[in-house]
Amino acid sequence: MDDASLRADMIEGLEHQIGEPIEPPVLTALQRVPRDPFVDDSPRGGAVDGDDPHSLSLPTLVRLLTALDADEGDSVLVVGAGIGYSVALLAAIAGARRVHAVDIDRAAVHAARSNLDAAGYGAVLVDRADGADGLPAYAPYDRILLEAAVVEPPRPLREQLAPGGRIVYPRGAGVQTVAAIEPSSARDTDADEDPAPPGFETVATHGPARLQPMLVDGEQPGTERNRTRREDAERAERGRQRRHGWEQDWIDWDDRL
Repeated sequence: MDDASLRADMIEGLEHQIGEPIEPPVLTALQRVPRDPFVDDSPRGGAVDGDDPHSLSLPTLVRLLTALDADEGDSVLVVGAGIGYSVALLAAIAGARRVHAVDIDRAAVHAARSNLDAAGYGAVLVDRADGADGLPAYAPYDRILLEAAVVEPPRPLREQLAPGGRIVYPRGAGVQTVAAIEPSSARDTDADEDPAPPGFETVATHGPARLQPMLVDGEQPGTERNRTRREDAERAERGRQRRHGWEQDWIDWDDRL
């Protein structure tokens, strides 16, 4: 079966899973972006494996892109490049030179760059950076997409949003909801139950999500995520490297007296 037929089957299955038609811009992007460059790397997240907690399932991806509501020419920042599939879809919608992506994992950055180039979207900028800090060099952004779960988007990301822009993220620490927020200076956060951060309001929610929490520097794959255990291990390693007993430098007390 050729790639076009595989994509058609994928889209049909997606609409069945989601329970409604896919919005035209997202549908066109799914039809246009080839899958082959991304499928082999699916365990890194972004395209295929909905059962792997490190991946971004296609239904969740469609919910995120639908909530983002990006348009041609929008400046877009993606936090969490993954394998690059969602970045490629946004490049098909907004334009490759209008899309920027960051990931804290160097291996993910390398994979995303390689996959995007193979798919024909090499003009997308993918940088290794802490997503919590955003990418201020190219701000402001009309749309910011977080592909990692947070209770609320970090302040630097909110500050890098253009007036009238939108941030979409999986909201929650356990059970997550795809949430879209926009600036709203008139909203009093104490007056209602909207969990959006101060100065923002929730404008749309798009069903459930199940994504990994946002990582900070030092929490890349292979690193202990629990801070206490990580610091205990680091102290133990320093203790093993410290010299003890006969390994200590000999002190000639006669010379010191």
